[in-house]
Amino acid sequence: MSSVSARFMLAQLRLAIDHVDDGLIVLLAARRRLVQGVAAVKPRAGVPSRDPMREGRVRARAQALAWRLNLPQRTATGVLDLAIGDACRLQGVMVDPDQDATAAMHAIMPSAMTNTLTDTLPTKSLARRLLRLLPPPRAVAPLLRMLPARAQHALLERAMARVLDVPLQDGTLDFMRGRRLAIEVSDLQLRWVLELEGDRLRVIDAEPEASVRGSATDLLLLAGRLEDADTLFFQRALNLTGDTELGLTARNLLERLPWESVPLALRIVLNRGARFARAARSAHRGESA
Repeated sequence: MSSVSARFMLAQLRLAIDHVDDGLIVLLAARRRLVQGVAAVKPRAGVPSRDPMREGRVRARAQALAWRLNLPQRTATGVLDLAIGDACRLQGVMVDPDQDATAAMHAIMPSAMTNTLTDTLPTKSLARRLLRLLPPPRAVAPLLRMLPARAQHALLERAMARVLDVPLQDGTLDFMRGRRLAIEVSDLQLRWVLELEGDRLRVIDAEPEASVRGSATDLLLLAGRLEDADTLFFQRALNLTGDTELGLTARNLLERLPWESVPLALRIVLNRGARFARAARSAHRGESA
């Protein structure tokens, strides 16, 4: 690899990291809004301001997920400590630095699972149990609806600009100029209407001419190239309504999208994210992943 190619790849990887950082900030802001809601409800429910057992369950879930994703548990714990500390300060609760969170975690997790998380390699059955701890997409939907629409649209437009850079530049997407296509994520209760404006796909507030509807997992499998559009439409995992010609043209574009033109870091994120989502769905359904 030449130094020019290496610098280009470095720039792309750093850009991908910047996008992930943006997502972290958006999620932390959404968490803070939810904490404000909790703080308002707690006195009416007769619940104390701070619940060590609840904090223990939050940390335990994070530890399990971090282990499943091969993330150092110290990293996951550090991020959660910051989030929990911020939540406590937001509610006017003093943060006790000497609180033993480990004891709370052991009080709510079976000791065998705790030992396995820290000392042994995963088994398939354990992996399925851990994946079932994750909330399904429909449980995350209320949280996502709290994100400002402007932030959602900005993140989606950035992602589309990266994934569809080549089709946008070579004119392949010109059929979308002045046309409105909706992407509906059924289990997350999200819908975005897209239109080509200039050399970018924009999210607009208008009624679509055609809609492609599917679950978050199926759409991610399509984006990560783990499933093809024909299979998903045949299985009715994806549904097309409205202007059939427009929808089929968009579907055919996805089939012909030059995967190698998508930045490597983004390909890795899409592929691994799709695999993880598929495994989590299989675990919730009681299937073998």
